Amino acid sequence: MDSADLSGRTAVVTGASRGLGREIALGLVTAGARVVGIARPGSAVPDGVEALPLDLAAVDAIAAGVAGVGEVDVLVNAAAVMSARRSKTLEISLEDWRAVRDVDLDAPFALVSAFVPGMVQRRSGRVVNVTACLGRMSGPGNAGGLAPYRVAKAGLNALTRNLAHELGNGRKGVLVDATCPGHCRTDMGGPDAPRSVAEGADTAIWLAGRTATLSDPPPTGRLWEDRAEVPW
Repeated sequence: MDSADLSGRTAVVTGASRGLGREIALGLVTAGARVVGIARPGSAVPDGVEALPLDLAAVDAIAAGVAGVGEVDVLVNAAAVMSARRSKTLEISLEDWRAVRDVDLDAPFALVSAFVPGMVQRRSGRVVNVTACLGRMSGPGNAGGLAPYRVAKAGLNALTRNLAHELGNGRKGVLVDATCPGHCRTDMGGPDAPRSVAEGADTAIWLAGRTATLSDPPPTGRLWEDRAEVPW
């Protein structure tokens, strides 16, 4: 995989203790970035990654928890929790609904609120939201079941697109994109999933390192899979 040179840049990656978040964090370290890995307290992040223990489910505490990180050039929202397999809309409790939404949608919003204003001020930044094909309105996201997860990921897709438009689709120096990693062999995906963690993480690392000019930014506000745009 070809990697951009991110020397001198700071990246924040959520879910950095395992799975896709861990692989993305390692990829950004390889690209030269200083990487701050947000993970649950007590979880270990890989060597070369600065650990920031933070419970993303405690959304109201996120802003204070990341206040000491400093200027951030790249934000990768990779952390996620899955709803129970039989969590249909009319069967799920409000408590369980909120538990998924807090981590999968509200936490990314809180981190965007914390870091992206500085990116806009410096006219340079990258936001990568790791979403899911189950959140696509044109694909398996319409099939029912897993309601909290599907709806939260659809919301993260919408947040991506809306924020990109608010930031002039790259003309303010900030690229905002989402990536669908596919069904990968992680704790969430299971050992029999068809894709490796490296395959799932590749597009997020690529998006984090894309170069841009203000006058002619690359396509942004898109959903990507294997470095190609896919429909929302």
